[in-house]
Amino acid sequence: MKYDFVTIGDITTDAFIRLKDAEEHVFHHTRELCLRFGDKVPFEEMIEARAVGNAANAAVAAHRVGLSCALIARIGDDENGRHCLETLRAQGVSDEYVEKQPEFPTNYHYVLWFGAERTILVKQAPFTYSMPAFEASPRYLYLTSLGESAREFHNEVAAYCAAHPETKLVFQPGTFQIKLGAEALKHVYAVTEIFFCNKEEAQIILKTEETNVKKLMEGIRALGPKTVVVTDGPNGSNILDESGAWHMPMYPDPAPPVSRTGAGDATASTTTAYISLGMAPHDALLRGMVNAASVVQGIGAQAKLLTKDEIEAWYAKRPADFKATAL
Repeated sequence: MKYDFVTIGDITTDAFIRLKDAEEHVFHHTRELCLRFGDKVPFEEMIEARAVGNAANAAVAAHRVGLSCALIARIGDDENGRHCLETLRAQGVSDEYVEKQPEFPTNYHYVLWFGAERTILVKQAPFTYSMPAFEASPRYLYLTSLGESAREFHNEVAAYCAAHPETKLVFQPGTFQIKLGAEALKHVYAVTEIFFCNKEEAQIILKTEETNVKKLMEGIRALGPKTVVVTDGPNGSNILDESGAWHMPMYPDPAPPVSRTGAGDATASTTTAYISLGMAPHDALLRGMVNAASVVQGIGAQAKLLTKDEIEAWYAKRPADFKATAL
């Protein structure tokens, strides 16, 4: 089968632990969750979200927009992995390229959830990856968060895309990939069609303290990506492509956010899905931001993902200032 959208990245179960009592401090402009040693910290509830992670979230989002989707991932031969596969199939995403590696457990992460914010305790199993033998080249490959054990695999992805120009690469790097820096992943950047990160991540990748978002996007684009999206929290999102540089404000929250988990995944994958359907990139990004505004109204990254019709209904009700303006 020829898929529209194949995502690559670790899959996990997230256990959301809603803290009842915690403190928040601001240190050097960074907000920190503070828990005292020795305390028994009360929590209100624990909710599991299965088959999540950047790649799985992106595949589910793109499927709801109308694309045929599959996931390249690794799981253990355990109950958690089986539940993840069941959830993935129920969401309409193919598990054709999900491989079991029984020597490791399926990833399971803990999300400390306080207010609308979260801190995630992560332990990634050292799974090994390789490119599958596709029956037909997918239209888009979406590369996102992988652990250190998959470092060499990035070169394999880059080589595949170089040899198959009909497949467009989308790169939304995770923590390990950002820390690696641009030089270590230069072959990936060179063949990337669409790139997504936030402002702070762009500064880390470029090893700069530059704060001008347009200059940051230009720096990323110089590495190879044709279209660059840099999000900036409550300040909105920005995009640079052949038509120029554009800024758009946040879509207004319909209610106070419940959890911000998955907002970035929703923005990136929905934007890519709309671009694949022929929409101009800055207009596609507006739809991605609409979907992100919905996602933060629920628990977990997938519960509140919208269908294409729902996105368009929200977009039709947008305020007058929710539009792209040239930078």
